[in-house]
Amino acid sequence: MDPVIVVGAGPVGLTLSLALARHGVPSVVLDEGSGKDEERPARTVVLREDTAALVERLAGTSFDGVGARWAGWRSLRRKQEMRTLTFGEQLPAPLHLAQHELTGALREAVAQERLVKVAVDSRLDSIEEERSGLTAHTRGPKGTWWRGSYLVGCDGPRSTVRKLLDIRFPGRTAVERHAVAALRTELPWPGEALLHRSPPWRTSGPSGAEVVGRPLADGVWRVDWLLPPRSDLVTPDVLVARIRETLAGWCGGSTPPYELLDTGVHTVHHRLARRWRVGRVFLAGDAAHLLGALGTQGLDEGLRDADNLAWKLALAWHDGPRPAPDALLDSYQAERRAVVAGRLRAADQALPILRGGGGLRSYVPGSARGHDALLADGHLGHGPLGAPGAYADSPLAPPPTESQVDVGTAPGAPVADVRVTAPDGSFVRLRDRLGLGHLLVVLVAPGTGVWERKHWMSAGLMPRLAAAVAALPHEAELLVAEDYPGAAAHSVLLIRPDGHLVTAQGGVRPAELYEAAQTALGGAAVEREEEAADVG
Repeated sequence: MDPVIVVGAGPVGLTLSLALARHGVPSVVLDEGSGKDEERPARTVVLREDTAALVERLAGTSFDGVGARWAGWRSLRRKQEMRTLTFGEQLPAPLHLAQHELTGALREAVAQERLVKVAVDSRLDSIEEERSGLTAHTRGPKGTWWRGSYLVGCDGPRSTVRKLLDIRFPGRTAVERHAVAALRTELPWPGEALLHRSPPWRTSGPSGAEVVGRPLADGVWRVDWLLPPRSDLVTPDVLVARIRETLAGWCGGSTPPYELLDTGVHTVHHRLARRWRVGRVFLAGDAAHLLGALGTQGLDEGLRDADNLAWKLALAWHDGPRPAPDALLDSYQAERRAVVAGRLRAADQALPILRGGGGLRSYVPGSARGHDALLADGHLGHGPLGAPGAYADSPLAPPPTESQVDVGTAPGAPVADVRVTAPDGSFVRLRDRLGLGHLLVVLVAPGTGVWERKHWMSAGLMPRLAAAVAALPHEAELLVAEDYPGAAAHSVLLIRPDGHLVTAQGGVRPAELYEAAQTALGGAAVEREEEAADVG
């Protein structure tokens, strides 16, 4: 089989290529640049727990040295503190780092990966598809033809892939604009991010003026000022005045020493591609969607695109040259587009309330506190603006059965990262077993942690469950957890390669486990299509 062609060498394209390699699939990354990234301290990314774990797993490194995991979060309104949060084991902290640091680490990992080839100075200009694969042509100093099995456009908002496919990209332009500065200084809240609405020192501008301060590593902060609609250009003098005014307001009236490292203007657009798949060609990341108002982070969703698509392309790729089941590959668009569309709807519904400055809701007692909580959710990855999406209505979701039980994770949602016992008897985190090309089956068995695996593999439910797992339609790994949130003893969890729960069953039900796995792989839909064809 020919490799998968990934167009674009940003964080999403590099993550996808590494995820494919983890599934044993080769790829070619077409990078229209030189392979080097400009260092821009003011261009940063905030990754939630699941996406931070994904890139650290694929890059094979921790970002704690180059990024910051916040100690807490503060929401202020005028001079009043509205809400404080402390991050810890029960409330994982987001990871905040400069985008060039993330991209650089992913590039280093790609350079060590034998299944990934990067072609720099290679700009795509045509795609030709046939039944057994496709061919892409690049122009530039190293212009040539590339043969591939599938192609994924991770080439940003102005995606060439999307334009070649003639896919519409409707939405709204300049939903929000922010002046941005990266500076090194000391603030009264070391390591804590803060959202300050209507700060009292603002003598001009809109009543809903908003400032966000987010710490980076090495004493650096990124500060964002929400700009009013149709505002004038932000000149250097105006930005310096905002910096001094804000720092003085936060530090008791006098501006502390600071070093200005970088500045910029960040404009947020909301757009959603009509289609994310055309034959063997797919869209991911900013090529498929743009979002980011009210604290939401578009890169988070792009990384989830890559994680979702990688295992499905891997199943299709390992299946050989015959066309892959449409139910499997179509589920990428069905799942991911629905989640992003829901987040865009939530932001569009909240924007008039949070930015309108009027209407009945502004007079409701407690509305200011509710607005601050909603904004914090967007920044921290909670609620409809920020929480990871679930795929409850996915075409890969099996129908409910009598043996299905409720656990702390709904079907289609990301599983909790609990400690499990691996097949070699070692204790690992469940998240570390994701993305290896196989399904996961987790038995919840309290008390097993005090015994070596060899002592209980032949006891109780284990022999029957091990036989059921071995008989599944795709390779699966059997893990054991002493506990899982909301799960009773002897619950059996079936988990997709991207960490989303397929189903949870009470006890060992081999036939139902097999059917659930088959549906999660798109096989049940294929059988229904074949049966319908036979009847016809």
